[in-house]
Amino acid sequence: MTKRQFAKKTGRRAAAVAATLGVLFAASPAQAATGEGLDRRALREALDAVHEAGMYGLYGEVRDGAKSWRGASGVADVRTNRPVKPDMVHRVGSITKTFTAVAVLQQVARGTIELDAPIGRYLPDVVPGERGQKITVRMLLNHTSHIADLVGPAFPSLYENSTQSLDDHRFRKLTRLQTAKFGLDAPPTGEPGATPGVYSNTNYVLAGLLLEKVTGTKAEDYITRHVIREAGLRHTAFPRTPHIPGPHSKAYESMLGLIDPPRDYSVYDMSWVTTAGALTSTMDDLNRFYRALLRGELIGPAELAEMKKTVPVVAGGLLDYGLGIYAYDLPCGRFWGHSGSVFGMATESATSEDGERQISMGVNRTKYQTIDENGHVVPHDIDYASARFVVLGACGDVRARTAKQGYVPFAADGVRVKR
Repeated sequence: MTKRQFAKKTGRRAAAVAATLGVLFAASPAQAATGEGLDRRALREALDAVHEAGMYGLYGEVRDGAKSWRGASGVADVRTNRPVKPDMVHRVGSITKTFTAVAVLQQVARGTIELDAPIGRYLPDVVPGERGQKITVRMLLNHTSHIADLVGPAFPSLYENSTQSLDDHRFRKLTRLQTAKFGLDAPPTGEPGATPGVYSNTNYVLAGLLLEKVTGTKAEDYITRHVIREAGLRHTAFPRTPHIPGPHSKAYESMLGLIDPPRDYSVYDMSWVTTAGALTSTMDDLNRFYRALLRGELIGPAELAEMKKTVPVVAGGLLDYGLGIYAYDLPCGRFWGHSGSVFGMATESATSEDGERQISMGVNRTKYQTIDENGHVVPHDIDYASARFVVLGACGDVRARTAKQGYVPFAADGVRVKR
């Protein structure tokens, strides 16, 4: 594999795409939800297995109706062996996109934004000309705009087989427009509206600019007042400094072998990703949020129906992506949610259609996998252990059934593998 191929692969993994934890599953007819309750011992063993497979520290929360289970395993700091705890605040990365999409859909309900209107109507100076007329608001939210992702241009050393720009820009402060231009100035990935779409953080930075234009309020402030507080979340925020607010873990990044030993990136200015991935939260808050969303407490039924209209989107693998959420077809039925990854932290959150069954999981070590001679990410035991925990949390004790039916996780770059 050439250096350029490696850099391209590394850059894509740094883009916080949705396959980070490797918990997508092979296509198969979904079954009805199990309703088997919470096997607390099995959940504890499955969580510990992820740590034993090599994850430094992780935490998770599972809900089944009014019942809940929370757990943590491993360490928050490999130097001091400080343990992780279930209620730690965590950078949730691209899960931020769901919050941003909800805010935009609230404005759709108020009539200030039209989903199928061109973005050029609202942001003519940001996305000018024919491009601004072809790309609609919906295309931003479902990643069919084909505006390039911003991560590579924002961290150009990744193209040179180096992580130097990650360290150089720890405290870089960017405006939202500067961030958007990283993607807007790069070559597009296709024609607007074409499917499959291509996952791009730039879309949700533009959604933040759109919110500011129609509300006259800073996007983070609007989302805080009308989404975070409306959902009753007390530990979710857009940090105002490079530090994670509240008790938290370190964030260890390996960048697919480029950083050895893994380096801590828990202190980082997140203005490079803003409304596409800057939120911090807890696993409890994420479950509260997605339950409120899917039960229609944050947006109306018409807007929620729009949110669930999916298209195929390339994000490492191929996702059924809606407007800021995507579908997980797990052994016990369809779930909705999102995953997220920033340097050193990754998160997965999935909720059943009725909002009853939920699983959220956060880890403090990312891109621990290796790359083979063909440029493919080689899955790690952590990926398989993570998948088993997510299935157990979402579906109950279906381990024997999933093994019999051949459910296997995708590798971290979306390549299906067998074990």
